[in-house]
Amino acid sequence: MTLPYQRYAAVNNTRKFLYDLLDPKKTPRTPKAIRIEAYRLLKHYPNTFDFHMFFKNGKEIFAETGEIKNLD
Repeated sequence: MTLPYQRYAAVNNTRKFLYDLLDPKKTPRTPKAIRIEAYRLLKHYPNTFDFHMFFKNGKEIFAETGEIKNLD
């Protein structure tokens, strides 16, 4: 079973991976088509604001740490 903090970490790590794909210094031999796709996916990827809304409205879905974070 995936715990909320594990889901949060997976989404954050995926965002970091996509940003790394955009950076030629971090991923020098990445094909242009992959960089374009990473950019396209990031355009609508959840950001920090979205996570704060998730925490506030759906604490059982995403959590920053092993314990549910209360942002109220």
